Amino acid sequence: MSTYLSITSPNKIPQRTFKPRRAVEGTKQFQLKKYAEATLGSGNLAEAVKLPQGEDSDEWIAIHCVDFFNHLNMLYGCVNDFCTLKNCPIMSAGPRYEYQWAQPSYGAGAQSGAPKRLTRLSAPEYVDNLLNWIQSIIDNEAYFPSKLGVAFPRNFSSIAKDLFRRLFRVYAHIYNSHFEVMVALGIEAHLNTNYRHFLLFIHEFKLVDTKELAPLADFNQSILK
Repeated sequence: MSTYLSITSPNKIPQRTFKPRRAVEGTKQFQLKKYAEATLGSGNLAEAVKLPQGEDSDEWIAIHCVDFFNHLNMLYGCVNDFCTLKNCPIMSAGPRYEYQWAQPSYGAGAQSGAPKRLTRLSAPEYVDNLLNWIQSIIDNEAYFPSKLGVAFPRNFSSIAKDLFRRLFRVYAHIYNSHFEVMVALGIEAHLNTNYRHFLLFIHEFKLVDTKELAPLADFNQSILK
């Protein structure tokens, strides 16, 4: 089921079909996901993001990466009709921050060894490329193993940091360009709660450099203080 409206116009990017990845019942990932959901229900997000005693940090980070990806797909789907080539001709997070696309060296469309070329894209083009690429990573057993006993790759930490850094860019764009839409739709509280959870998680595990978070620095400080 797609979370996007499939409306096509000269100002609109044809949208991808979003297929949320779910943990398979009976696996360790499923157990950790259920634990995470239960602790979230306590209302204390700062405690909920902490690694459960005795658990593997890669597993914990992986299930949260998938969950944030799923939520962000749905949140971006809410502003999709307003994030168009005309309204958002560049991918930005306010007037001071622009994000240009560089094809990653792994995952779908990887160009290993090729020099990275930055390409200026509209926001809908950038987000579409990004979310498709992230989905190719989390659906790949080589990067995000789902079978019991299969180890995560040695470079999983750097992969996770890359994914979380790029996910932040979509949050930053939504807040800076489409927050009024979220308010009009009455879902800004859900956006705020989800982003607060995201920020506390990346802060707990030091997944994104502070300089990368600059577009939402004031908001971040209000959450972390």
